[in-house]
Amino acid sequence: MDEEENATGIDAAKEVAESTTPMKSVDRKKRTARPFPAISFEECIVLANAIWDSASGQRVKRKTLLEYMGKSPDGSVARTLITASNQYGITSGGHSADYIELTEKGNEATNPDIRNEQKVVAIFTLAIYSNEFFQKLYDKFKNLKMPSRQVMIDFLAESGLEKDRQDECVDLFLVNAKYSGISKISAGADRIITIDQLLAEAKGNIVDKISASENSFIPDKQVASTGIEISDTKGTDSDNADDWEKICFFVSPIGDDGTLERKHSDLFLNSIVEPALEELGIRVVRADQINAAGMITAQIIEYIINSKLVIADLSFHNPNVFYELSLRHTIGKPTIHLIRQADKIPFDINSFRTIIIDDSDIYAFVPQMESYKTSVREQARRLIDDPDSTDNPIKAFLDKAKMKGGQK
Repeated sequence: MDEEENATGIDAAKEVAESTTPMKSVDRKKRTARPFPAISFEECIVLANAIWDSASGQRVKRKTLLEYMGKSPDGSVARTLITASNQYGITSGGHSADYIELTEKGNEATNPDIRNEQKVVAIFTLAIYSNEFFQKLYDKFKNLKMPSRQVMIDFLAESGLEKDRQDECVDLFLVNAKYSGISKISAGADRIITIDQLLAEAKGNIVDKISASENSFIPDKQVASTGIEISDTKGTDSDNADDWEKICFFVSPIGDDGTLERKHSDLFLNSIVEPALEELGIRVVRADQINAAGMITAQIIEYIINSKLVIADLSFHNPNVFYELSLRHTIGKPTIHLIRQADKIPFDINSFRTIIIDDSDIYAFVPQMESYKTSVREQARRLIDDPDSTDNPIKAFLDKAKMKGGQK
């Protein structure tokens, strides 16, 4: 009798538990499926490396491979690793398949005999362009300073990614961007550089055209937007050639890494010029940030002539700056002059407006940063709205010469 009562009590408890479970599940929001791999690209590469170490890059039995790696073939760690590797496109063969093998791109990304530039493209393709949301983040923010996490989260929300996955997606993108090399410190700030620039660095600034077969992993309609299909340029930045209306070229004494001139230029660029023009939808480019292959002098001249706006930093009285400034003055296009307070404005242009910036110490510079940005933005807006208001010594002379010629 006691046993019957005990069994009855257990059954009753089960009924209560089962009846209350649905009520709890109604209150708990169902977590959406993850539309990207669960782990980073770098973590997945260990699987590809193990295929090379254990099987010389050839197809290998899944159990043999995992045992070689010291992982349980039926464990959750192995399941996550193989699934994510498949999602990135590194390997083929699921977590229950008999065999695992490298894909063509997986081979290119990890084969020790593959040339470096081909490996760079393969890693970028797999780590960034294999996923819809990683791809969107790259396309949106390439060539810009790394945005804040919240800005990227807001963009993912606009792109349709569920709220409970946005933080995780940003984290994975940042980790993958670092590993692939497109997240890089440039001009004193963390930036998302293009695959063009990454390739140029990998090949010593000699960029070849990569054949369509090597880009088969990326749909044809996407090749141009990734910048992976590199063609022979004519000294033109492929991202900017048709978009000069949104470019400001920053003429500045750059100097080598670690020099006073470089630190000074980075400070003015990152703290004043870029923030000031961001509200106007203008992207700032400095000579060392030009991505295209070709002679750097020709590229600089192209930027000086074609850019919507040029901002010239006259600090240190650098001769290259004045050479480039004189070219811009000759064509009479909108130009803004900056100079640090420690330097005198040269006599030839001292009657034309120049924004003087006191960077003698942090206590003088920081309190006036907003004022400096406002001055740059105000001048830029006026010159963009009314290009004819541009004024400089050469333009003034030519205008007078035209007037005299007309009087004759």
